[in-house]
Amino acid sequence: MDSVILKTAIRFLLPLLLLASVFLFLRGHNEPGGGFVGGLVASGAIALYAMTCSAAAARQMVRVSPRVLIGSGLLLALGSGLAPLFFGRPFLTGLWTTVTTASLGELHPGTPLLFDLGVYCVVTGVTLVFIFSLLEE
Repeated sequence: MDSVILKTAIRFLLPLLLLASVFLFLRGHNEPGGGFVGGLVASGAIALYAMTCSAAAARQMVRVSPRVLIGSGLLLALGSGLAPLFFGRPFLTGLWTTVTTASLGELHPGTPLLFDLGVYCVVTGVTLVFIFSLLEE
């Protein structure tokens, strides 16, 4: 696509869309959003970039193969589900820990966040495989 307006706009929209994707991912723990919606927004942003520039430029920007994203996301989601089994709890039971940082204070990450991150990676990877294969044809 040779639209000067779209090529100029994507330079500003891409970081905003990726930031919105991270926001939706982090917000989804207690409110609507999460790994699925965040992954769709991220892949939509990359798809817009790929349609504007080229699929090769978008692949280079992502730096990771979409198939690696799919595999690592599946392993991360599976690992977050299997982790409670080592503590004698049922599969996919939430486990939390406390991490204290100087700048952010006290954080409470857990296995649900890891599961959502796995879903985020899988959704992004699968949609990027579709998008890149369609654009390269």
